[in-house]
Amino acid sequence: MNPQALRWQPGACAKLPPAQDNYNIFNMTEKRFEKLYKRFYGVKEVLGEIKNEMATKNDIHQLMMAIDSYAKRSDTYFQEMVMLSHKVDRHERWFQLFADKLGLKLEY
Repeated sequence: MNPQALRWQPGACAKLPPAQDNYNIFNMTEKRFEKLYKRFYGVKEVLGEIKNEMATKNDIHQLMMAIDSYAKRSDTYFQEMVMLSHKVDRHERWFQLFADKLGLKLEY
């Protein structure tokens, strides 16, 4: 802390109000502090609600694991569908070859 700021300066107390107004000043100051307290108390409640609703690291980790699991399963499913499609194409070619050998006309 600055030592110059702690020194008494002439005229610093010269503008103090008369003694009869001290009660009013203290009363006004107390009302201001009450307003500030109410505001900060409201903010404290809102922050408490946000904290209760906020996701934790564990929640995010569980979501990431679920997404990763779904992505893996969907990737496996799509690979199986591609393999199945190739298998069906291969069977259709065989059926076409059998039909040509037997002299049949296949219609789709």
